[in-house]
Amino acid sequence: MKKHLKITVRILLIILICAVLGTVLINFIMVQSTKSNIVSAEDAGNDCILVLGCSVVSNSTPSVMLQDRLDKVIELYRENKAKIIVSGDHTTDDYNEVAVMKAYLIKAGIPSEDIYEDHAGYSTYDSIYRAKKVFDVESVTIVTQEYHLYRAMYIAKAIGLKTEGVSASKESYNGQIFRDFREVLARDKDFVWCMFWPKAAEADVHISLSYSGDTTNDKQASDTDSQKAK
Repeated sequence: MKKHLKITVRILLIILICAVLGTVLINFIMVQSTKSNIVSAEDAGNDCILVLGCSVVSNSTPSVMLQDRLDKVIELYRENKAKIIVSGDHTTDDYNEVAVMKAYLIKAGIPSEDIYEDHAGYSTYDSIYRAKKVFDVESVTIVTQEYHLYRAMYIAKAIGLKTEGVSASKESYNGQIFRDFREVLARDKDFVWCMFWPKAAEADVHISLSYSGDTTNDKQASDTDSQKAK
């Protein structure tokens, strides 16, 4: 009995060690394979800017982290006038990240027709997948905080996008230690996702960036309008 227990403990210990080493290796690969693609706003020059969503306050105001991302998008747009996709969670009418993001950018003077709403950017993976498969993007400048950029750019490169990232990090955010830990696990998950490419949410339509971004303003109408535009 004791012999069997020792064998079981050893097996579990080996599994744990392999899991830890695998996690470390995956994180190392993601960071090292993408960090050279982080550029300044002045050096960015892809056809499309993709800003990844984050929480909003009272369905009307960007959180601090999201505002920093949007401020960086404004800076980028003034440099090269690229089309903008705001990708985030619009699960219900009472929670609409993309409408808040677009309203903030319009208030800064960016034309509404240059801003496209991706209502089904429920995760980083979904946002990148949909940029490629729904919006037919070929080259993209991704905007988010630096710790998040590595995973986003890894997914984008793996799916065949020409990609670069611009960091929106301006400060040390509350709860960053938890975010960093969660990001480690999310990198592991998306590393596996990039091996099998499960279909992202609501990815059966195609939206052309050659038409006005206003065709995407309404979640229910955007699918029909985008098909007409095509």
